[in-house]
Amino acid sequence: MKKLNILYEDKHLLVVNKPAKVLTIGTIKDKDNNLYREVYDYLHKKNQKVFIVNRLDKDTSGLVVFAKSEKVKNIMQDNWSNVLRKYYAVVEGVISKEGMVESYLKETKTLLTYSSKDKNGKYAKTLYKPILSNKKYTLLKVQILTGRKNQIRVHMQDIGHPIVGDKKYGSKESPLNRMALHAYFLEFSHPITKEVIKLETNMPKEFENFGVNLEKI
Repeated sequence: MKKLNILYEDKHLLVVNKPAKVLTIGTIKDKDNNLYREVYDYLHKKNQKVFIVNRLDKDTSGLVVFAKSEKVKNIMQDNWSNVLRKYYAVVEGVISKEGMVESYLKETKTLLTYSSKDKNGKYAKTLYKPILSNKKYTLLKVQILTGRKNQIRVHMQDIGHPIVGDKKYGSKESPLNRMALHAYFLEFSHPITKEVIKLETNMPKEFENFGVNLEKI
């Protein structure tokens, strides 16, 4: 992995722009090639600890928050539902109007997430707004009002517009050789200073250079 792309750092927090195709945290099979390990090595040199606050799927790029103490991690996670989170997503098909999806999410025995009307599931709510489109794809700004596993991926499949490259949830092609989902924006109250922190990254270049001549709606 290239040098860490740090968007924010103070004595309590570190926020990094994770590239696609990098695990947020390691697995039993691969303990070293992941974002957590890179952050650990970076902070260890400064005699600072590291605790992960949120995760992104391997194929999803974007903002990941790390805390430098367990206290700060717990404050951030306990208030995570209050964090404003926005994503860019390129989906299959044409979406011409903004909309909202809500459902209760459950998991199969093979860990596939799906929508249900069963209130025993985890409630999930997603807002989406089209920005650019052509006859084949639409670029969306997506805001999640809950933070459930694979929430955006499932909800886009639910409305018949799976995220480009997301073969697990209905996409039939992968022109970018990655899933076209990027966590670009966070806004939250700093766990210690209470200052409002707003962080935003640019859209990935591969989204901009999609080669399909997306036009403004």
